[in-house]
This record gives sequence, structure tokens and C-alpha cells, in this order.
Amino acid sequence: MLRFIHREGRKIIIGFLLFLVIINFLVHNIFPLDRALHAILLIVSLVSIFFVMSFFRNPKRKLFQEEGAIISPADGKVVVIEETFEGEYFKDKRLQVSIFMSPKNVHVNRTPIAGEVKYFKYHPGKFLVAWHPKSSTDNERTTFVIEDEDDNMEILMRQIAGTVARRIKFYVEEGDEVEQGSEFGFIKFGSRVDLFLPLNAEVEVNLGDKVKGGQTVIARVPRN
Repeated sequence: MLRFIHREGRKIIIGFLLFLVIINFLVHNIFPLDRALHAILLIVSLVSIFFVMSFFRNPKRKLFQEEGAIISPADGKVVVIEETFEGEYFKDKRLQVSIFMSPKNVHVNRTPIAGEVKYFKYHPGKFLVAWHPKSSTDNERTTFVIEDEDDNMEILMRQIAGTVARRIKFYVEEGDEVEQGSEFGFIKFGSRVDLFLPLNAEVEVNLGDKVKGGQTVIARVPRN
């Protein structure tokens, strides 16, 4: 069963399960005749462990791979599609697409294109709610840029922690070669991923659309 759980959650789940077992054991011994309390605690424990296991699930997927296509880096809901100024790396206008991940979503993050990691930086920061306008610049976050020389394209991706998500995990560094759809990170307990695309990218999703990491085409860039 653990093989369907992401590695970031295995120790947490085992530790939480042991905690629940101890709590149930203590309550049964302190209040041996209170069957209603035993039943309520058991139900709460089962629901809690199910929620945590669901959050860290890592389902097998058939990944979508196509040159010129930009694939969703995360499961979630499209909450931003707009032209904006990107000031950390490009320092010019880009097309921003943001995906909000709720606690019920799969939280594996995947690379939207294949190529070389040209830039990577981790930023410690605040934990504003993920939809706050300043969360993209003030929250704990990572920024990395992938260059696809074949399609003459660079995209910037940003993992952003939120109020609940207070831990970002990442598995890439500058100079790495990545495949489209490969795991690049994980955000614990919900947050957001921003994509900054070339202005000529043809977006294929709409505000409010639900997308799946490694499967949904976010945009396509015309090939030269």
C-alpha cells in the first residue's frame, strides 16, 4: 500500500498512525466503560488517517509528452491567466498561468517541458494565503527556469507555499536535464504553482478549469 504513497508522506503517515494508536489505547484504559467515546475516537482517527494518506497519494499516470506543449505542473484549479511583469529572472512581460492546489489535490509537481534547468533559487518567506496578490513574491517559494533549446523556449515555474502548506520540497538544481512530466517537487498540504510563459504561447485552459499534473496541456508555443 505504501507504494501508492509519495515518499514525502511515508514517515508522516507512520508517525501519525502510531500517535493515533497510542491515543486510542490510553482512552480505552482511562475510560474503559465509555463505549460512545471509544466509537467517536475511532471514527475520528480513521477519518484523520484517511485524509493524511489521501493527501500524500501518488497515483500512477500515463504522462502526456509532446514537443511545443506546456503540460500542467500540478493538479488543481486555474486561478490566474494574465499578462504580467516577471521581475526575478526575465525582467520583462510574460504570460502568467497560476494553479491553486487544495488539500484534496495530488501534490506531486511535474516539469511542464523537457530541457535544462538554467536557473534555480529557493526563497524563504511568509505564509500568506495562496491567493493573496503578494504570495508570489513574499511567501516561501522556489523559482526555476527550464530552457528547451529545440523549441527555443524558456519558461519559469514557481512553487509557492500557502497558509497551510509550510514546506516545499524540490529535487532539481541548476544544470540538471529534466524530462517532460518528471517529478521536480512536492508541496505539503496545499498551495500554488505559477507558470510564466512566452507571450506567444497559445493558452488552452480557461479560468476555473481543473487540471492534472503531467496530463493537461496548459499551452502550446508555435514552433519556429
